[in-house]
Formats: sequence, structure tokens, C-alpha cells
Amino acid sequence: MGNIAAFFDIDGTLYREGLITEIFKKLIKSEIIDKKRWYNEVRDKYVKWDKRIGNYDDYLLKMAEIYIDAIKGLHKTQIEFIAGKVIEQKGDRVYTYTRDKIKWHVEQGHKVITISGSPLELVSAMSMKHGFHDYIGSNYIVDDNNMYTGEVNPMWDSTNKKIAIDNLVKKYNIDLSKSYAYGDTAGDFSMLKTVAYPVAINPTRELVNKLQNDTTTCSKVQIIVERKDMIYKLRPKDIII
Repeated sequence: MGNIAAFFDIDGTLYREGLITEIFKKLIKSEIIDKKRWYNEVRDKYVKWDKRIGNYDDYLLKMAEIYIDAIKGLHKTQIEFIAGKVIEQKGDRVYTYTRDKIKWHVEQGHKVITISGSPLELVSAMSMKHGFHDYIGSNYIVDDNNMYTGEVNPMWDSTNKKIAIDNLVKKYNIDLSKSYAYGDTAGDFSMLKTVAYPVAINPTRELVNKLQNDTTTCSKVQIIVERKDMIYKLRPKDIII
């Protein structure tokens, strides 16, 4: 018999927005990222998302692209310091449902693990704050002097999240037939598909599409929508796209 695990995404699942958005703001404030890049390259995608005529993932991916370029040549301790400040100031801005679920899983003796597309430095700090047993994030590569090279091993896509889960299963002898997963975007689909008890939290249209078109996952997934101080529990069939 293996261990029971609960796998959590962070951005949009635990944290109420994207953590990379917060570190992006700090980098602009610190003049590491030129504010003009926000207006010239990112703002259009943000405005489209804000007006609900664009894709939120496009906005986040554009920020990740600029982030990779911006931190190239910086020392890892600089980003670790900024990441620590972000979590210190913003780390409690989380969904009530998810925060309570983390606490419940810990009390049950489950392995509580986050697999997030956010930079590893942010994921590490968030993991320590919220009591995760282990964490995996997007790894921005450093050289022998701990300077960022401009390369990244991403963790925001479904394929890499599946590989991460396979490695964690071996590491902790996890029984997926008794385990849980929580996510909000199409990048979390493989994570939700793999476990016995998947939960989609405030899911994107793309994720709901995938769930509705996958009979096995659709039959077992629960959808949670948290708005203001209310939590709604749904099934994929209840959602009209």
C-alpha cells in the first residue's frame, strides 16, 4: 500500500492570481524590468484578459518570456530575496477552500505537494509558508556562479506536470488510486486525470473543455468556484460553454 498524496497547483488554485505577476511588479519597482516593456509588450494582453476578450494564459506566458530575459545575468540570491518579499507581503492572498483543504490533507497524514508553473524561488517560499511537504516549480537555470543563464525548465504545461508526478510517485511511493489533485488550467489536466479525486478550482474554459471531452475524468472531477465569501460545488455537466 502506497502513500496518499494531494497535488496542488498554486497560481489561480491556491494563490488568487499569478505569483509571477507579483514578482513582475517588484522587478519593475526595482528597475530590473523596464516599465516600458510592460506597456509595449504585456499591457495589451492584460487589458484583453481584463475585458474578458483575451486569454489569461497568453498574458502569463508573455510575462514569463520577459521574466526569463530580465533575470539573465542576475545572481540567484537577488531573485530569492525579492521572492521572499513577495510571499511575505502577498502570501496570504489565497482561496479559503484551498487553504482549508491543505490543512485537512496534512491532518489526514497525506503527502501535500505543490507542482507550479511559477518560478521555483517563489514556489519554495510559498511552500514553506503553507506547509507543503515538497514542491516543484519552473526552474530558471543558473551557471556555476549562480547567475541566471536565460534558460528555463518549465513546469506550467501538462506534459511536464505529468513527468513531475511520475517522479514524485517513485520518490514517495504514492498510490494515485487514492490520491487528490487541485488545479485550474489546461496545464493541470494531466495532474487531474492521473488521480482518483481531481478538483478543478475556478477552472478556465480550456480546462473545462478538456474535462467535458474526457469521459473518465469528467465522471470523477469536482469543480469548485469561490467568489467573495461563497464556495460553489459543481460538475462539468453543470457548466455551459
